[in-house]
Amino acid sequence: MATVPRLILASASPRRQALLAQIGLVPDAIIPADIDETPEQGELPHHLAMRLAAEKAAHIAQSDPDAFVLAADTVVGAGRRILPKTEDRDEAAACLGLLSGRRHRVTTGVALVAADGRVIARRTTTIVQFKRLSAEEQAAYLGSGEWQGKAGGYAIQGMADAFVQQIIGSYSNVVGLPLHETAKLLAGHGFPVWQTP
Repeated sequence: MATVPRLILASASPRRQALLAQIGLVPDAIIPADIDETPEQGELPHHLAMRLAAEKAAHIAQSDPDAFVLAADTVVGAGRRILPKTEDRDEAAACLGLLSGRRHRVTTGVALVAADGRVIARRTTTIVQFKRLSAEEQAAYLGSGEWQGKAGGYAIQGMADAFVQQIIGSYSNVVGLPLHETAKLLAGHGFPVWQTP
């Protein structure tokens, strides 16, 4: 019986761990990559997502060159503007105000360092249309605290799903990891995603 290679998830996100578990993948190790996530001057949202995912994967792969290392970064963009991972209520309120009644894009860069050292990166973008939010809806959401640390100031898998009028593309991408694309990336580069128990 072939030995299953080690899989390291270079992310502290419990959402990404839960999403991988949905398709039967449990990483052998979870090692967050401590890198500077500051956007470069003039950097576009999809460029930032791809760059950070690749940097995270490469950073963690140095410690275990024989493992598969998977990393991801999700960025919410309104036009050319990168929305922050909100840390305070004022930031979250500004994001909700900006997203109210309009479309925005959620891009996740997914990077894999394969066991042979190759670095492969892909990106997935989903378009999300928010309804126009009333002052009461915004206040209730801000009071929930769900926005803390979330790209764009909301979590689609929580109360904010009620704000979504339309979604075009991958739902799991908006949560933080596009499952179809991630499974395809792993399987296409030698990781046994669809193992028979």
